Parts: sequence; C-alpha cells; structure tokens
Amino acid sequence: MYDAPPAEAADVLVSLALRHGCGLSLDHLVAAGIDRLPRPGAGHTLSRWRVLAAVAAHDMSLVKLFEGHTDALAIMAELGGAPDTPTGARWATWCAEPPDARVTFEAAGQRDIRLTGTKAWCSGAASVTHAVLSGWNAAGEPCLAAVAMDQPGVRVTGEGWHAVGMAGSASVDVRFDGAHAVQIGKPGDYVRRPGFWQGGAGIAACWFGGASGIARTVRELSGPKSDAHRFAHLGAIEVALGGAAALLRESAAWIDRHPQANAQRVAMRVRLAVEQAANEVMHHAGRAVGAGPLCRDPRFARAMADLPVFLRQSHAERDLAALGQQVGAQAIHDDKEDTSPWTL
Repeated sequence: MYDAPPAEAADVLVSLALRHGCGLSLDHLVAAGIDRLPRPGAGHTLSRWRVLAAVAAHDMSLVKLFEGHTDALAIMAELGGAPDTPTGARWATWCAEPPDARVTFEAAGQRDIRLTGTKAWCSGAASVTHAVLSGWNAAGEPCLAAVAMDQPGVRVTGEGWHAVGMAGSASVDVRFDGAHAVQIGKPGDYVRRPGFWQGGAGIAACWFGGASGIARTVRELSGPKSDAHRFAHLGAIEVALGGAAALLRESAAWIDRHPQANAQRVAMRVRLAVEQAANEVMHHAGRAVGAGPLCRDPRFARAMADLPVFLRQSHAERDLAALGQQVGAQAIHDDKEDTSPWTL
C-alpha cells in the first residue's frame, strides 16, 4: 500500500489539471495512486508531507479530504485489523468529539459493532465510501471503527456546515442508526499510538501548501517592474515560508529518527509556527495584490477564503499554552542548570 510516490507525482497531476482547466477530486488522486504514501515515521515522512503540500497548493478543500483518506489508511496500517474494502475505496477520518455529538459502539461480535448517534465535522461525507471514526463503548472508553457508508443505518445530512471558506470539504453531520462497523485496535489506541501526533504534524504541511499556493500567485503577479512595496510584501512572504519550510523539514527528520517517541511537542511547535507563517502570508498577499485578484481571480479568492477556515483546525492559544507547559515541565525536570531547549 505504501510505496512512497515522489512528491513530483502529485505536482505533475496538479500541473496537468491546471493546464487543462479541470478540477481534481479525491477519485483522481486515488485512481492515480497518489494516495500510496509512506507511513509517518517510516523514514520518508517529508516525502509524505510534500505530497500533502502539493495537493493543498492546488485546492485546500481537496487536501482536507485527501489528508483524511491517507490518515485513515495510516491508522489502519498502524493498528491492524483493517477490513477488506474494494479497490479505489475513498476513506475519511472523523475523530472530532464535540460535546453535543457522540457515537456509541455496541458490540455485535468479536470485532463487529453497531454504531448509534451523530458524528459531527464529517468532511467529505457525501463523497467517501468508507470512514474511520471515533466513538465510545459501553464502558465509556474511546474506540475506533471502520464503517462502510453505503448501508442502511447511515444518513448523511446537510446540517452543520455553512462555511464559505473550505466549502468543498462539506464537513456535515452524519447520523448512525445501528450501522454495521468493524472495530480497529483496542480502546484508547487512537491517541496512544505514535502516529497520532505524527499525523497531527502532517496537518501543518497542508497549511504550508495552502499558503505557498497563495504566495505563488503573488509572485506571478510581481514582475520585474513591480514597485518596492509589492517587493517588500513578497520578501516578507519569503521569510515566513522559508522559516516554516525549514521547521517542517526538521520536524519530519525528528519523527523519522524517533518513530516510536511521543511527537506531541514537535507537532504542536510546527503546527503553531506554520499557522503563524500562513497568517503572515495572507496579510502580505492581500496588501501586495490589492482587490483585483481577490475579486476577479476565482482560485486566489477561494484560497484566501479557505485558508483561515482550515487554520482553525488549530486550537490557537490553547495549543500555545499546552506547548509552553511542556517546555516549562522540561525545565523543571532537567538536571542540568545550563540546558536550554533553544540551541543550535
């Protein structure tokens, strides 16, 4: 399943789509084998992230679906017990747990379960064939299951999604009424496995790709005769993306060197850094090009609307506080007085 296509494969597919004026879909990426990515921590994490970034630069709603699909494949590969599915299956990963939407798992056999309840934030629910989703067993333990969407007891609603940005991801509510599913792993495995934070870091690669797509438009509109102000904005974009790219490469290398370690701090740091860089890119892009492309270039306008919504997958100050708490805890428990987490 994971034969690590080079990032250039995704770039070629995206370039062909742009050249011929056609949109890409998750179907196209799966059919082309672009989804056969290396697993996080398997030695080619950066290659995985480059593909995610290439797709995001083309279409952020699409990469939301593509990342969910590839994440589901990685979860099942890591935890084992993946159900038999047809070739070309399109997967989603739905593991958000808001307080007002909850799915219960009722045992119906050794691994067979039945799902009941509402799952919120189900990206691509109307277009995927299968999903990995989180829920709760009778003992109140968090669990994972794989479910086929084409069956009685699964109803994709049109509720819960009114966004203009990321409209194409269509993250609606799905209702389950005794739907058949297969349990994946053991209770608590989803967040306990190394791949949880490794995959979380990969979201930053998607944000980076979205920001780089916006930056590409700014550069294309900034010819050699542009004024100094536009060049200053382009320079600020270069600084923001250069630093984010360096930290993404460093984080991918760390994950590959420590495939079984807890990557929470690495993931939170790179996510927050890329979020900051993406906000910088949007700020300078709008000021550099003015209202024209925002009003007359549909791809640029959509990207500028998509990225702020996509970035809210970050928990903002809560994540900053959690990261700071980890750094502070390291200082408290460190035996060496002169040890600093910030060294070259």
